[in-house]
Amino acid sequence: MDHLGAHRVRAAYGRRAVPPHRYRVGTIVPVNEEHHHRNLSGGGARAAVFGISDGLVSNVSLILGMAGANASAGSVRLAGIAGLVGGAFSMAAGEYVSMRAQSELMERELDVERRAIQSDPEDERRELAALYRSRGVEPDMADELSGKMMRDPDLALETHAREELGFTPGETGNPFQAAASSFVMFALGAFIPLLPWLLTGGTTATLWSVGLGAVASFAVGAALSLFTGRSWLWSASRQLVIAAAAAGVTFTIGRLVGAH
Repeated sequence: MDHLGAHRVRAAYGRRAVPPHRYRVGTIVPVNEEHHHRNLSGGGARAAVFGISDGLVSNVSLILGMAGANASAGSVRLAGIAGLVGGAFSMAAGEYVSMRAQSELMERELDVERRAIQSDPEDERRELAALYRSRGVEPDMADELSGKMMRDPDLALETHAREELGFTPGETGNPFQAAASSFVMFALGAFIPLLPWLLTGGTTATLWSVGLGAVASFAVGAALSLFTGRSWLWSASRQLVIAAAAAGVTFTIGRLVGAH
């Protein structure tokens, strides 16, 4: 693609790929729109966030449910360890299978699009031009841009995948990364309320589990705000309320069941 064509592509798709300094339409005043986006395409960040949250909530609920039933310290300890190990493997397996299926589905759609570009490039060019026109590009410009895009098969595939399928080739996710992140972070979250029961037992361990679980839930919620951009206090409070509700329900059930 020549320099003029590249400039027109950037102008037509300024909303999608904004260079650090872009010119507004109808003015020559440069606008500084440099900003940063986190790369979440691999799946590791999402798996880590959900992993530590799930590990913390599920194991503090399990441990307090057992404690509410007046189980022995050894029983609570065993239940906590089983919850940590079983939950971590379950989360990792679930993440791997879901990410692998998603990646295979995306690759299949890419193969379909790749064959369509090879077998009927003119039909794909018209389809791409129609997409441009639907986004406000002038018909002549849309035809010119689509023609330039179709000259490069790799660029044509990337453009069709992004515009029609909603993702970019090469960013279909990493199942191993997602599974490993999920395993490690779930185990970390589940270990926090278990720690007091590895050192002591009874009411002391129960109170420490409650305290550590509350502090960790608040911290996890605050950390989530770094990804979501929401208020850290709102995010932390929400996570704390969810964990407290789950732990409260299981402790009450354990108390009721253990009394009979």
